[in-house]
Amino acid sequence: MSVLIVCPGKDPENWVNALKNQHPGMNIYVYPEDHDNEEVEFALTWNHPRGLFKNYPNLRVIASMGAGVDHILSDDALPEGVEITKVVDETLTEDMGDFVLSQVMNHIRGLHHYVKAQKEKKWEKFQYKRPQDTKVGIMGLGVLGNEVADKLHKNYFNVYGWSRTEKSCDHVTSFHGKDQLEDFLHNSEILVCLLPLTEETENILNADLFDMLPEGAYVINVARGEHLVEHDLMEMIDNGHLSGASLDVFREEPLPEDHPFWDHPKINITPHIASLTKPESVAGQIAENYDRMKDEEPLKNKVELDKGY
Repeated sequence: MSVLIVCPGKDPENWVNALKNQHPGMNIYVYPEDHDNEEVEFALTWNHPRGLFKNYPNLRVIASMGAGVDHILSDDALPEGVEITKVVDETLTEDMGDFVLSQVMNHIRGLHHYVKAQKEKKWEKFQYKRPQDTKVGIMGLGVLGNEVADKLHKNYFNVYGWSRTEKSCDHVTSFHGKDQLEDFLHNSEILVCLLPLTEETENILNADLFDMLPEGAYVINVARGEHLVEHDLMEMIDNGHLSGASLDVFREEPLPEDHPFWDHPKINITPHIASLTKPESVAGQIAENYDRMKDEEPLKNKVELDKGY
């Protein structure tokens, strides 16, 4: 019984060391080193090559290295009956809350304007807004959405939330379902996307949705690049309906050097760093699920395949 780590483009060494510290007896292979495919029953992965796992006849669990699982579920050739898990980690959650708060504060205080003004040696003042006078809408009220909502509330923002199904979140005016989406958007001067990526949410950040936001609204996407219709965003910024955007995720990563986002004065770019998984922080839950699999016990943080998250 072995574990296979598959993470093209990432250094797997920290994951191997963290798992060995948690579970010294664990036999670990790192793809694509030589190994016996029939030995592998548990895989830990991020962005695996499509179709890879159908070559493992005894595979029982595929564990995501992060909170997202769309990189796994987008593979049409996954073996039948394999269980999929995701990471739920307090450090990841707190980091996401801090990042979104920093982006919201950066926008209402106009700090990006001063970066530009300094480069041009201009002494310019920007009329800022206060948190108490700002409405922030969060799309997605899962673990991360709740953390972001709580952090914004504690900093005196007026917080609104929208989810696919009805959810109760402390200090949040909640909306749910397609019928309540427009009312939610009308109250979102700053829109934060934290939705899981599913067939229903792909391309949800589009011109029709942006048109329902208040004029001058600002968009923050920390979910997945596939949520955003890029052309629609730039068009709505350029025509003045949106004031700008902060983007941490993209359809193609790294973002190509010739992509128009790089040179757009009202789009702030960060390289998918809103919250980064630390192997030593999450290795414990990975090792626990490995033991649960061996003992035929229910897995923690199991993905509901019918929902996609």
